[in-house]
Amino acid sequence: MKRLILLAAFLLAATALSAQNCIVVNSEKVFKSIDAYNEAIAELDKLAEQYQEQVDARYAKIESIYNNYMAQKTSLSASTRQSRENAILTLEKQAAEYQESIFGQEGTLMKKRVELIAPIQKQVFAVIAAYAKRAGAEVVIDSSNNPTLLYTDPTAERTQQIIDALAQ
Repeated sequence: MKRLILLAAFLLAATALSAQNCIVVNSEKVFKSIDAYNEAIAELDKLAEQYQEQVDARYAKIESIYNNYMAQKTSLSASTRQSRENAILTLEKQAAEYQESIFGQEGTLMKKRVELIAPIQKQVFAVIAAYAKRAGAEVVIDSSNNPTLLYTDPTAERTQQIIDALAQ
C-alpha cells in the first residue's frame, strides 16, 4: 500500500514538474565570463599559496626541532625527554590550529572568499532570477558540476500537494 502511495506521489510530482517552464544555466560558465570573478579567484589562489607557505614553514620548523630531539634523545634525561616531547606536541597543535584558522570553514581565506565572491554571486543570481521572470520560467536548474536549483517561482512549489496526496 505504501508503495502505491509513493508511486502516486512520484507520478503527481513528475506531472507537475513537467508542466512547469524550466530553464537550465551553467553557472560555472557564467562566473568564468566575469572579469571581476576571475580576478577574485586569482587573488584567492595567490593568498592561499602565501598562507600555505607560512603553514609549511611552521611544520618545517617543527620537523627540524623533532629531528634534533631524536638525535639527542638517548643522551637526555627522562624529564628532559618528556619536556621536549610536550613542547613538540604543543608546537604541532599550534601549527594545526593556525592552519585551521587560515584554511578552515571559518578561516581567514574563507572570509576573504566571501568578501570577494559573494557580491558577484549576488549579482549573478539576481540577473538569473530577473531573466527567469522575464522568460516566464518557474524553475532554473544549474547544469554545472552538480545540478542545483537556482531559482523557483513560489507558485511552482508543490510540496503541500505531495503531503496532501500522501495523507489520502
